[in-house]
Amino acid sequence: MTQREGPVLIVDDDLDIRETLTEILEDRGFDVITAANGLEALDLLRSAEAAPFVILLDLMMPIMDGYGFLEEYARAPALATIPVLVVTAGHRVDRSRLGGAPIVPKPIDVPRLVNLLSDLRSAAGVS
Repeated sequence: MTQREGPVLIVDDDLDIRETLTEILEDRGFDVITAANGLEALDLLRSAEAAPFVILLDLMMPIMDGYGFLEEYARAPALATIPVLVVTAGHRVDRSRLGGAPIVPKPIDVPRLVNLLSDLRSAAGVS
């Protein structure tokens, strides 16, 4: 699996958020894939031909929340090199469980997010 040459992976249980972010990011030239929870995201990552160059991860989700995803992600060397941005409206975030992942607060500042993603893509050498 080649790292950081693929799309943005949006992991969020809220369909409206997934669809809105997908539309916004695709309009700005990003390829996007989505998952509704951490378990679905792990399955997608393990079967993907090209890894995403970044993961936008919600924390509060059913089945497997963002914290559970991060625990599994950290145990998988092939996945753990993919940058994660935690996207959450939560005010009681346990930062000690985020593994240093930056937080993008909801509601999302779209220009800031797009700039951040563009910077990550440029740093990774992805066009």
